[in-house]
Amino acid sequence: MVPFGKKIAYAAPAYALAIIGIPVYVYIPKFYTDVVGINVILIGYILFSVRLFDAFTDPVIGYLSDRTQTRFGRRRPFILVGSVFTAIMMILLFNPPQASPSSETLWFGVFIYALFLFWTIVTVPYESLGPEITFDYNERISLFAMRDGFLIAGTLAAASTPALIQWFFGLSGDAGDERTKFFWISMLYTPLLIATAAWCVTAIRELHPKENSNAGLFKGIHLTIKNRPFIILLVAYTISAIGNNLPATLILFYVEYVLQSDAADFFLLLYFLTGIVFLPGWIYVARRTGKKRAWLFSMAINSGAFVLVFFLGPGDTTLYGILVFFSGVGFGAALAIPSAIQADVIDYDEFLTGERREGQYIGLWSIAKKLAAAFGVGMGLFILGIAGYTPNVDQTPTVILVLRILYALVPSVCNLVALVTAMAYPINETIHTDIKAAIVKRRAGETVEDPLKAIGRPV
Repeated sequence: MVPFGKKIAYAAPAYALAIIGIPVYVYIPKFYTDVVGINVILIGYILFSVRLFDAFTDPVIGYLSDRTQTRFGRRRPFILVGSVFTAIMMILLFNPPQASPSSETLWFGVFIYALFLFWTIVTVPYESLGPEITFDYNERISLFAMRDGFLIAGTLAAASTPALIQWFFGLSGDAGDERTKFFWISMLYTPLLIATAAWCVTAIRELHPKENSNAGLFKGIHLTIKNRPFIILLVAYTISAIGNNLPATLILFYVEYVLQSDAADFFLLLYFLTGIVFLPGWIYVARRTGKKRAWLFSMAINSGAFVLVFFLGPGDTTLYGILVFFSGVGFGAALAIPSAIQADVIDYDEFLTGERREGQYIGLWSIAKKLAAAFGVGMGLFILGIAGYTPNVDQTPTVILVLRILYALVPSVCNLVALVTAMAYPINETIHTDIKAAIVKRRAGETVEDPLKAIGRPV
């Protein structure tokens, strides 16, 4: 069993790192378009391109953290140093100068790239710590549920912070007060990020493998691709994440222009609070039925409720709130359970390769998450711009229809495709136990059969 205090210390940075989620995905695009004055299509291009940049940096940082050897460990130096620079870039991004549109666009481009680079330097090694903390199939459910529960709680706090700051300082909605709001967000969260990262690296002791990975970056990626359970998991998760990121990006637009309401902050809070409240129940379900079945069930609930959002219109806020609640029921599980499953496929990789390569896997996993966000942010805003979106005016019927399709139908279809894909995932608790036993026997020099082939499943 992992001590409760150790779980808290590991989970704490996820709370602070969540500030880069909601503000950057939800609030920053609208802030830079409607307040700073950058063209919405340009914002879409930049946010999409920075995710392509992440497609290069994530596996590189994962590879480097696998191979780094210091007296402080493989991961912890990245986490601590990266958190400091992430905080600095956050301050700069959230506080742009008042300048010409071209200068403001350059400012946004430079510091969004820098923020995501240093965020990668923190998150890939940080997430790579998790699979090293425990190798127990069920204990991983509670460990990653706590980490991702802290992420949801941090997201909840991040979603409510703008409204709280506006209320506390008596700010209006004009451009100057919006800048003040983002200034205080950056001042609140940057010291929290550094402090929680320092707590984590102090409290967690890393696994020190006897041998580092001998494979180069590209050979290592090739070996990872041969891990069939991981590929199934990655494909299903990526498709689902693409769908989930579209609503996160477009909720402010949807609530304001489709529902004609100003209660977007309330609906965000409702969604994330529901996810936190039901997360302990999903831990119980996953322990009783297995991680795979719990994950499938959560996706079915999420998409089943959300597809009905397409049919809503002006004034349907109560019905929308009910659907947001039911969608939020599955949210926590859709976030936490794949992380626990991911740790199991990394163990299977150790059976295949004889090495611990958490960083390589987390790097590829991080690409999937960020490319999904790229499609959610970049393509969502790009399509919205092509449809004719104009800030701060009543939108045309075409824009409203595009918003409803992107916000409700596309995510539901993505979750359905992900659910069907995930049905092929082969590792359960019994098979995972066999994988761990096979690793021990192989280390002892014994010849062992692949646990997946032994049960007649294709590998």
